[in-house]
Amino acid sequence: MLFQINSLWQLLGWVLVFAALVITNEIERRTKFGGIFFFGIVLAVLTVYFIAIQIGAATGAQWALNNPTFTYMNGWFHYAKLYAAVAGCIGFMLLKYKKGIGATHWFKAFPFVIVAINILIAVVSDFESAMNAFKVTGDFSGAWWASNEGVFLYGGWWNVVNGIAGLINIFCMTGWWGIYSSKDKNHQDMLWPDMTIWFIVAYDIWNFQYTYANLPTHTWYCGVALLLAPTFANALWNKGGWIQNRANTLATWCMFAQIAPLFQICERFSVLPSLYEGANGLAAIDLYDSAIAVYQSGVNTAGEAIAQFGITANPTAQGVVSILALVANVICISVIIKRSIEQKKNPYKEEIFAGTRDYIEAMERAE
Repeated sequence: MLFQINSLWQLLGWVLVFAALVITNEIERRTKFGGIFFFGIVLAVLTVYFIAIQIGAATGAQWALNNPTFTYMNGWFHYAKLYAAVAGCIGFMLLKYKKGIGATHWFKAFPFVIVAINILIAVVSDFESAMNAFKVTGDFSGAWWASNEGVFLYGGWWNVVNGIAGLINIFCMTGWWGIYSSKDKNHQDMLWPDMTIWFIVAYDIWNFQYTYANLPTHTWYCGVALLLAPTFANALWNKGGWIQNRANTLATWCMFAQIAPLFQICERFSVLPSLYEGANGLAAIDLYDSAIAVYQSGVNTAGEAIAQFGITANPTAQGVVSILALVANVICISVIIKRSIEQKKNPYKEEIFAGTRDYIEAMERAE
């Protein structure tokens, strides 16, 4: 099993997150106002809120120091991911509405650039976890360490394998200039027809493993519900719009998680992965204070600290999924190389999946 499911509340939480992401994505993509509201107005308000928290914490204000956003989500990664995702959403809106630089040909490369940046952020985090484990054991066999957000992580060779899969995944994005607006009345979608099921599956497996290994206490939501929401929409009614769906749902989730982190780590909705063997119904929040104490001590005693909860490491699933991620991305890049050779095309300058079902269905929606 990948997760320790022992309550209907955990299943309900997943359904609520999945449904909310699908619904908000529809609001964000269907009208200009929906996109401007979420990625302009809401983000501006949250930015003021984040700055106020940082100022308050710097001056020793208890309301800021005890704020859940500061306590549980103050690491660089979460802020980087939020603003990178929103930057993608705004860029995609400019492209689909052909506004400003969105009407220029050179800006069609923006989707590749912003997705590559997001992947690289995650790859860096994977390698960071592997190196922290290496410092403990002198190899990549696996070791516990504590993050600055109060999470016990178990780094090892699986992080290296998945990091390599992520690097390959960047080059699985083809047809960089093949970006279109949908031909419906409101130009609802930015379409990338060459981003077919080959890339989507390779990306989803890689990104799931990334969250599973590096965000273990969040991955039931950000590694399952969040990944399935855009893929679900792309498969059923928004063919060719997967990358826009992904950016919208990712940005929306990051905003929610940043201001309401207790939802996914409190006792009722928290879901731990199988890595935490012996957790016996513990929630992520139960482990928080101990992990923070280890991090602040500057000495890696994470192994001893987490053992006090009766937990032992079971990284089997991490290893299996990381290998699947690498295999999926190697297969994807192999297909791309094969098609590019057969068609005598540069896979990044030209679209190489033309003629496939995914591509045809997406192009039927293009302006």
